[in-house]
Amino acid sequence: MSDFLNYVINGALIGLLYSLVGMGFVVIYRASKVFNFAQGELVVFGGFLVWWLVMHMGLPLAIGIPLAFVGAALFGLLIERVFFSRLVGESVFAMVMVTIGLLILIRGLILLIFGPQVRPFPIIFPLQPFIIGDILIPRSLLYGGILTVITGLGLSWFFNRTRPGLKMTAVAEDHQVALSLGISVRASIAFAWMLGAVLSTLGAVIYLSGKSLNFLASDIGLIALPVVLLAGLESIGGLLIAGIIVGVIQGLAVAYLDPLVGGAVGSVLPFVIMLAILFIRPTGMFGWRTIERV
Repeated sequence: MSDFLNYVINGALIGLLYSLVGMGFVVIYRASKVFNFAQGELVVFGGFLVWWLVMHMGLPLAIGIPLAFVGAALFGLLIERVFFSRLVGESVFAMVMVTIGLLILIRGLILLIFGPQVRPFPIIFPLQPFIIGDILIPRSLLYGGILTVITGLGLSWFFNRTRPGLKMTAVAEDHQVALSLGISVRASIAFAWMLGAVLSTLGAVIYLSGKSLNFLASDIGLIALPVVLLAGLESIGGLLIAGIIVGVIQGLAVAYLDPLVGGAVGSVLPFVIMLAILFIRPTGMFGWRTIERV
């Protein structure tokens, strides 16, 4: 029974990490109707920012991590100004294709600037786990889960209860209508990209704490896709529930199904869930009924 609880609890916490990465997808989508395929690369970029400031420059964590958040926000603003400010009013398909090109560009820049070497990421959270009886809980996942819940609730309140958040939602619905209402489309999209980059950096801090860093860490962006689609592309609060569901299912599959078939079930199962969602309920559990597909 203790083993089962270990798998469930740790699976739920890993699922919340997926939810945090997925929030970057949803924030950008809520403001621009663009599904950012380069979200995983933003996680890696944020991770390298933290590594460079803390490990290479020798700054303390209390200074290096906030500076990394600022750098990530500026990078998000740069992306919006260079690539997306010129596409206001253009088709969603054009914007999505730009994000695919952005994925390749960011990965190339990371390899060019930092190289392909595996680098030690700073230890942000203590490595010693919490031990409750026979249950072991990594501190990075526990603290990360708490931060994810707080962030998710805060963003949900922002988008649903505040004027700036509602303006961003209006921008996502129709650029021309938003412009006619006096809403700055470019400002809303720029803020969304800045926020998405900051969320990606926070995800990197939790995901990579005490581990190794290279460009392959971007795979977590792909793993977060089933969580985003299960919740719905517009739902931030729903990401928390969807992340726990996917994380627990994946954890139990790794523990009980992988030994039976020789592995890989836990890695594949989230994407099986994603395909089932697309067939049965494309809008997700909490997504809006009217959704534009590309």
